[in-house]
Amino acid sequence: METRETGRRVTRRRARTRARLLDAAFTVFAAKGFGRVSIEEVCEAAGFSRGAFYSNFATLDELFFALYQERADLIAEQVTEALALDGDGLDVPATVARVTEVLLLDVDWLLVKTDFLVHAARDPGVAQALLDHRARLRNAIADRLSRAKGHTRLPAVLGDVDSAAHAVVAAYDGVTTQLLLDRDVERARAWLGQLLTALLTDGGAPERAD
Repeated sequence: METRETGRRVTRRRARTRARLLDAAFTVFAAKGFGRVSIEEVCEAAGFSRGAFYSNFATLDELFFALYQERADLIAEQVTEALALDGDGLDVPATVARVTEVLLLDVDWLLVKTDFLVHAARDPGVAQALLDHRARLRNAIADRLSRAKGHTRLPAVLGDVDSAAHAVVAAYDGVTTQLLLDRDVERARAWLGQLLTALLTDGGAPERAD
C-alpha cells in the first residue's frame, strides 16, 4: 500500500523528471528548431526513456507549449519586478536599463519564441498563449506608466499608456529581429535602450491634456 511519504517522493521525482525534460527540450529546440526535433532527441538530451516522456507529455507539441509557457511566465515576472524597483516617478534610463537586461539576456529564448510564433500563426489555439504572454508584458508596462502619471511626462504623440506600452513591445520586436541575425547582444541592448529612452522621454513638449 502506498504511504503518503511514498506518494510525495513519487511526486517530487516526477517534477524533477518534467523539469529535466523541459530543460533538455529548450536546448534542443534552440539548436535545431521545433519542427526538426524528435521525441527521441529530447529524451536522449535529458537522459530518459520514451516512457518518462509519455508519463509527462502526450505529444511533442504539448511539451513545446509547456516549455513556452514556463519561460514566458519567467520573463513576464522578471519584467514586472524590474519595473517595480523605483518610486512613482519614472527614471526612464534606469528603468529601461533594467528591462533590457532581462529582455535581451538569452538569444536561445528568442529562437524558441520565434519558433513558437510561427507555430502559433498556424494554430489559433496556440496563438492565444502567445497573445496572453504579450498582453502580460504590455499590461506590466502600462501599469508602470500609469503609476508614473503626474510625476513623469510622456510624449503626447504616444497617446495613452496602453498605446505607449504597445509601442515599447513593438520596439522590442524590431530590435530582437536584428539580434537573431547578428547575435550581437550588447549592441542590441544598447540599441533598445537608446530607442526606448527616446520613445519614452518627453523632451520638454507640452503636457497632453487628459
